[in-house]
Amino acid sequence: MQKRIRNYGITIGKYKTGTNNTITDVPGVKVGHCTLHQDKVHTGVTVILPGSDNPFLHKYTAAAYVHNGFGKTAGIPQIEELGTLETPIALTNTLNVGKVCDAVVSYMIDLTHQDGKEVYSINPVVGECNDSRINDIQRRAVTEEHVLSAIRNASTIFEEGSVGAGTGTVCYGLKGGIGSASRVITIDDHLYTIGILVQSNFGSTEDLIINNDPIGKRIMVSMHHEKDAVSKEDRGSIMTILATDLPVSERQLYRIIRRCGVGIARTGAYTGHGSGEIMIGFTTANRKTDQPVSTYSCIHEDLINPVFEAAAEAVQEAIYNSMVSAEPAVSVDGKIFHSLKEYL
Repeated sequence: MQKRIRNYGITIGKYKTGTNNTITDVPGVKVGHCTLHQDKVHTGVTVILPGSDNPFLHKYTAAAYVHNGFGKTAGIPQIEELGTLETPIALTNTLNVGKVCDAVVSYMIDLTHQDGKEVYSINPVVGECNDSRINDIQRRAVTEEHVLSAIRNASTIFEEGSVGAGTGTVCYGLKGGIGSASRVITIDDHLYTIGILVQSNFGSTEDLIINNDPIGKRIMVSMHHEKDAVSKEDRGSIMTILATDLPVSERQLYRIIRRCGVGIARTGAYTGHGSGEIMIGFTTANRKTDQPVSTYSCIHEDLINPVFEAAAEAVQEAIYNSMVSAEPAVSVDGKIFHSLKEYL
């Protein structure tokens, strides 16, 4: 069983977690991976399924926020314009975005045909991080079958760390990966869940902070061997996916996902020039209909502060989980990216 940051006696924030402390604590959400290790290829794909039915026919209220735009994520313009999500969200490496988009489109065409419908315009949402420090990224090794495998394998229980889209990522000069966390909040006597999944691939080693402890500086001092890899610059990107069952509008979701940057900053990063920070959020409440006039429920604006706090906490914890769950890896030039768990 994988150890997570709480297994090391480190608790993040004040809010309660969901049952599994992952994004899949939001009812209906599933996560799947396909991981590739072959010769110099160390990469993969991770998919987040927002629910069990066809998202194209019953779209989700969604929002996207570009905190720092050094990234190649596909699908954001339509989310910004329409406030909807109509496909699973896929994560992969930078040069595989095109192939994964094509695979998501194929999946959605087949799924919609099963429902007896035709589709002529699909907005695949595919995020990315550059994993070329560990992976031979020019191979563009992720194929349609890998994406479909990740979708088939999607579950409420999933691995973190060096899996799927996190196989080749680096975070604070240590091994990064996929990480997740959740928070439960109460509004008007109802319990709601905020779930986060990150693909971590950012930060300079000396900047790493855990609950105000500047552990990154100590890690830098301990790096004596010529094979030890570090990151001297904050670059590389982080994808942040937020899921919730809160009844919120796309405008409110946009406000919430912007607070994900607070969680990133709490780990020590300052959002460097070469680091792309992209946030995508959706709610399983307020599904879109094809009715001429639709009515939706939204929380009162004055009650949104706990949601902001919960989102920031969950992002911070998800980043640490991505790191402590990851195994050390060898870079393309033979250096070792250590795991955070070696220093806890």
